[in-house]
Amino acid sequence: MTDLSAAPATLLQDASRPRLTPRPLDEAVYARAQQEGLSELQARLLASRLPGYTEPLAPLVSPSLRYLAHPEKLADARRGAERIARAVAEGESIGILTDYDVDGITSHVVIRRTLVELFGVPQSKLHSLIGHRINDGYGISLPLVERTLALSPRPSVVITADCGSSDEPRIARLKAAGIDVVVSDHHALPLAGPPESAYACINPTRDDCDYPDKTIAGCMVAWLLMSLARGVLIEWGELSPATPKLSPWLSYVALGTVADCVSLGASPANRAVVSHGLTLINRMDAACWRAMAARLGTDSVPFSAETLAFQMGPRINARSRLDDPYAALHYMLAESDVVANRQLEVLDQDNQSRKAIEADMADEAKRLALPAIEAGEPAVVVFLEDGHAGVQGIVASRLVQAFGRPAVVLTRAAAPHMLTGSGRSIEGLHLRDALARTFELAPEALPRFGGHAGAAGVGLAEEQYEAFKAAFLQAVVEQLGETPRTPQLLTDGTLGAAQLNLATLDEIDALGPFGREFEAPLFQGEFIVEALRPVGGEGIHLMLELSQGPVTCKAIWFRALTPGELPAFGVGDTLACAFKLNRNRWRGRESLQLMIEYAEAV
Repeated sequence: MTDLSAAPATLLQDASRPRLTPRPLDEAVYARAQQEGLSELQARLLASRLPGYTEPLAPLVSPSLRYLAHPEKLADARRGAERIARAVAEGESIGILTDYDVDGITSHVVIRRTLVELFGVPQSKLHSLIGHRINDGYGISLPLVERTLALSPRPSVVITADCGSSDEPRIARLKAAGIDVVVSDHHALPLAGPPESAYACINPTRDDCDYPDKTIAGCMVAWLLMSLARGVLIEWGELSPATPKLSPWLSYVALGTVADCVSLGASPANRAVVSHGLTLINRMDAACWRAMAARLGTDSVPFSAETLAFQMGPRINARSRLDDPYAALHYMLAESDVVANRQLEVLDQDNQSRKAIEADMADEAKRLALPAIEAGEPAVVVFLEDGHAGVQGIVASRLVQAFGRPAVVLTRAAAPHMLTGSGRSIEGLHLRDALARTFELAPEALPRFGGHAGAAGVGLAEEQYEAFKAAFLQAVVEQLGETPRTPQLLTDGTLGAAQLNLATLDEIDALGPFGREFEAPLFQGEFIVEALRPVGGEGIHLMLELSQGPVTCKAIWFRALTPGELPAFGVGDTLACAFKLNRNRWRGRESLQLMIEYAEAV
């Protein structure tokens, strides 16, 4: 990596110092929530997460599968389901082609388990097709097309999930070879619309789609499509009406939904599948869940949405970031604890490697970003000469957290003189729309892009880097305006000392699941430091005892220090903290613990 150690550390620290900002409340939602029997705290949390929300609160507060819309409302779903049903009825070979991330892997599991266990398709009739992030790239890539055409027996139908909407040229090639492609996806469609060579394109973002929730994940689209295919097979007399429904697979849909960071705010569908899926997961019926629980320890059960987001998701993603993604699929499909534990060990090792690579890349990326921060640019675009393409998105997220601005991180692509990149956004900026505007401003600088509001990917020629950066910055300004951007932590205000207990955490948990656009509550307050000590292998985490009035709480601040560094405060000092409430489980006992997100002496 480039040596940028000369960049002043104090400048980096100043640029990334967050501002604690209370969330604005929607007074109408606040009043309505209290009228419907929620506590003052619960009403406050809802009112700060649902600005302008006028629909009934019950589907969000009490998630239920009865709020799911029928899959027939998805444009092309009936046509796609009938094509899948015909392939099943006539014994055709079927390809399952999905993305390599958690959403794609869980989609793959849903489709494969449905075909084998519910529809009775022999394993020999199925082909799993998952691209390699580095060698193949995203979506229906040319290498995947070549591998599909070389299969024996060659599939006559390919079902995609979490990809395909922007892959018309490759779909056309498969169609020319006699392969019908049923696209199921949730990414924004290109300006030209659905791929015209696809047999069907099931995507809730289609302009002609009546499905009421445009934010569902790719795995949910796949689940709805396969549910409809079950209904078609029953209508045709190919399956018994007693054939089980796909409800058990909602455990996988929950994982994919949380890991793909789709909205858990004003989305009854997403909240329902995550809530129900967590119930299924915590029955520990599948080997993959049991293996993860064993690795995390018995005190990790029951799993929460945060467990899926920060424990399971990163391990599954790490495999495709660094290597062949099939180990993640084998882990999710494992039928025995022995196999699941063996595959999880592979994923865990990859995750440790990913963390080390990420740390180096994030450090360099932050230093490369400093000139843009000093210049007041509205977004960060950096090219990491020696960076690993599989970790771009995570590093972009670190830049967003550090500087409060949208970020795009680029590295070298497999093709000579080409760059590949991943971007992450902030509230108020639709990243995919910004890239579409970038393309309008400089089409030669951005030949390939895709994604959604919060995350996206790009591909461009190295010689076009400066042109891309200039056009992207202009596109961001057009959406966000000229207002200077600084990192900020949105908080839910303060808690009284009497509220620092598990009963308050119960109130909060009753509103779960939490995730993107319905973030876990973050509070702010001042505490006196009663005790502190560095912990962890390198001493980078900080364990504290903090008091507020008569109440003393244990607290943990992860990654608070750099190795060998001492805290900038000591016992007796007063800290202004941004913190979450956490349920600490130890040997069957529960206690309250504060999770510090940021703190500084006052």
